[in-house]
Amino acid sequence: MSRLSSTDKALCAVYALLGLAALVGTQIALVKHMTQDEGNSFSDALSNTVVNEAATFTVIDLLAVAVIGLVFMIVEGRRLGMRFIWVYVVLTFAVAISVALPAFLIARQAHMAGQRTAVAA
Repeated sequence: MSRLSSTDKALCAVYALLGLAALVGTQIALVKHMTQDEGNSFSDALSNTVVNEAATFTVIDLLAVAVIGLVFMIVEGRRLGMRFIWVYVVLTFAVAISVALPAFLIARQAHMAGQRTAVAA
């Protein structure tokens, strides 16, 4: 991390805080859902997300952001020659795009800082 400039570090800190907030928020909601005594499965809860137009809008919007984010992470990661891009794809589906994207952006910032350091040397 020493190769990161102060701007890089600040940007990574913002990404980390946002990603951590997303992780905590999504996991609290998931645990709350899983511990409720309503007997609904997670797939039942997902099917209830399209009960009205506002819920449908939210689902479509989130799916669009997830697909766009995945395309960006894969294309940008390959362009920069980053390794382990597949981890961010898995993280998107295993946790949430709101966690995977900040994690990718932190890795991207560190990778670009490393490239700048290599060019300067």
